Amino acid sequence: RYGLYDMIMLKDNHIDYNGSITNAVKMAKAYTEKIKKPLKIEVETRNLEEVEEALKAGADRIMLDNMDVSMMAEAVKIIGKKCETEASGGITRDMLKEIAKTGVDFISAGALTHSADNIDLSLKAVK
Repeated sequence: RYGLYDMIMLKDNHIDYNGSITNAVKMAKAYTEKIKKPLKIEVETRNLEEVEEALKAGADRIMLDNMDVSMMAEAVKIIGKKCETEASGGITRDMLKEIAKTGVDFISAGALTHSADNIDLSLKAVK
């Protein structure tokens, strides 16, 4: 994603509020039809049962959130090439090679942004 405008991401709270992944995806698809904008739908999953439900519901991308590498590899096998996959949650630089070997399409690492050092840039004029 480049921003909040180019894809719908259904996180666990959206899924819980709608009662299931299936209902949340259905609502998201109805919304994209209403606004006449074809947006991909990504679904956050926490286990293999949710992966299977997201796949059946027609998700365009399935986020494998906070899964260990073996579960992630099994999820990728279940999904096959039926939709895109994304690894997310607690991912560090040291884990990238091992996660990439699972075959996921994308890897999200929040550490890139929330662990970056900031610097104070001042634009004050000097006389």
